[in-house]
Amino acid sequence: MGKRRSSNKQSSSSNSNENGLSYQQVTNMSIEDVEFDEAAECSNLEETMNEQSGQVQAIIGSDKTSADYYFDSYSHFGIHEEMLKDTVRTKTYQNVIYQNTFLFKDKVVLDVGAGTGILSLFCAKAGAKHVYAVECSQMADMAKEIVEANKLSDVVTVLKGKIEEIELPVTHVDIIISEWMGYFLLFENMLDTVLYARDKWLVNNGIVLPDKASLYLTAIEDAEYKEDKIEFWNSVYGFDMSCIRKQSMMEPLVDTVDQNQIVTNSQLLKTMDISKMTSGDASFTAPFKLVAERSDYIHALVAYFDVSFTKCHKLMGFSTGPKSRATHWKQTVLYLEDVLTVCAGEAVVGSMTVAPNKNNPRDVDITLKYSLSGQRCQVSRTQHYKMR
Repeated sequence: MGKRRSSNKQSSSSNSNENGLSYQQVTNMSIEDVEFDEAAECSNLEETMNEQSGQVQAIIGSDKTSADYYFDSYSHFGIHEEMLKDTVRTKTYQNVIYQNTFLFKDKVVLDVGAGTGILSLFCAKAGAKHVYAVECSQMADMAKEIVEANKLSDVVTVLKGKIEEIELPVTHVDIIISEWMGYFLLFENMLDTVLYARDKWLVNNGIVLPDKASLYLTAIEDAEYKEDKIEFWNSVYGFDMSCIRKQSMMEPLVDTVDQNQIVTNSQLLKTMDISKMTSGDASFTAPFKLVAERSDYIHALVAYFDVSFTKCHKLMGFSTGPKSRATHWKQTVLYLEDVLTVCAGEAVVGSMTVAPNKNNPRDVDITLKYSLSGQRCQVSRTQHYKMR
């Protein structure tokens, strides 16, 4: 049986609206959540309920997606705390910068999506001539204070705004550094912003850090979790709620996978060269062949990514795979409609198509085609997923 994992489905639920209510809080809201004095008049209670109901409608009843809340979500300290405490992520960037000062000495650096400015501070300490830290969210105001508090204002300039809309005080930069990777590598589509900055400001033979990113696919056994979170909707207190099951199947789960659940090899789907690629290269169709390393059941496919810094003295980088140290990106789990019964040596073959959503390019549409022709199981199916 698959090891039960904590539910961490990622969507715009992590974002807050202007009233400070998160999607999680809103969707879990009930009358018990409305605080009031027992002696208060009914009109006051009704007024309070109407106000909170309006907040619910403002979020759930609207057509807004993660694109609308994207920058606002990065105004909250919790997201930055999680990223900074991800030592695999943050220490790798620190090591890349501090152990390769020859790249940064007397160079002009652009930090795209600077957040708290931690990468900019690293670059300044490594001897950069000047660092322009661009951040669109309200965190830019905090970043300015952080730079001042660390007496680096003469080296680091924080610019508040979108990369696509701001103007730098210089015509070119020598290095672009960014931590742009989202869940499933491409969720939130910040890669396009980095490519825009590269084409507009990076000098010829300039450096983009990181410069390589690779997406991988593997397969897992996950019976217990799928039963608990997906099949649950088939019968809820005796009622058919399978319409929700259909929706839950379409939404990939961002969660930590136990490496013991892995049934097959890992397949490289796509490698992106950030120095040379175009925006359109982030949309692709890639074939895969996952060969079973043992006889078992397969309930889901799992995607993860590696990131590389190839311009260093020695190759540096990190992996977000289930066999590596955990990161805040975890892995992306795509549950299959079919339970595949595989024997060792048999292969699940197919293709994965990945593209930004047409209505909201920060969301990702995934089409998965897979088939198995084995001793105990023959199946062929196409499934669609939406990361939002």
